[in-house]
Amino acid sequence: MTARRLLASIHDVTPVHAERLDRLVPIVEAAVGPGRYALLVVPDFHRQGLLTDDPKFARRLRGWADAGCEIFLHGFTHIDESRHAGAATRWKASRMTAGEGEFLGLSTREAEARIGEGRDMIEQVIGRPIDGFVAPAWLYGEDSLAALAAQDIRLIEDHFRVWNPQNFAVFARGPVVTYASRSRLRIASSILWSRLATTLLARASTVRLAVHPHDVDSPRLMREIIRALGAFTRSHQPAAYADLASGRFF
Repeated sequence: MTARRLLASIHDVTPVHAERLDRLVPIVEAAVGPGRYALLVVPDFHRQGLLTDDPKFARRLRGWADAGCEIFLHGFTHIDESRHAGAATRWKASRMTAGEGEFLGLSTREAEARIGEGRDMIEQVIGRPIDGFVAPAWLYGEDSLAALAAQDIRLIEDHFRVWNPQNFAVFARGPVVTYASRSRLRIASSILWSRLATTLLARASTVRLAVHPHDVDSPRLMREIIRALGAFTRSHQPAAYADLASGRFF
């Protein structure tokens, strides 16, 4: 029988957030164990400096990878600089994220260039292939999906599924549990969703819980994240995304 899996991830891993990560990583590790979580790396977060320009942080990232953490490419700049043509795409860009949906409006050519450059940079640091790709804000355009398939990326995720963009094989379905810290209303709604999720998803075969460096800025959010991690680790076993793709069971 397949064990229930918990896939924990830390988004926006970048030297820009080094101090926040100092606080966030130990909390996640305390719940799921060293190396039992994914790190989503942004090579040039908000154009504030390349990953490879910070040797100290690059060594930390290599250490996390050596300890077993899965390393995902998470966009390149994490900034949406596209002009969106369709009403639906404009709504996603303005309502589902605060200007962070970098891969929502890119052309296939530009998306391929950013994927290729970002992957090369991260693999240079960690000394191994990346484990997959997650778009900033979990938002993809059709051209970006085509670029991911062309670049031989075989594992991606959005808000509701984990899948292979080359053949559209779905590895897991279900909503991701995540948190927003931009306003009191978003913090309150995140906490409400998190509390509901630990009940509603208690029997789900796969649960994904994603945290961001800015979560540590809210003590209320951090208390809830610690509570949710504790609840989910009682009902689910910490696992890796690779377990989904390979069909490995516990």
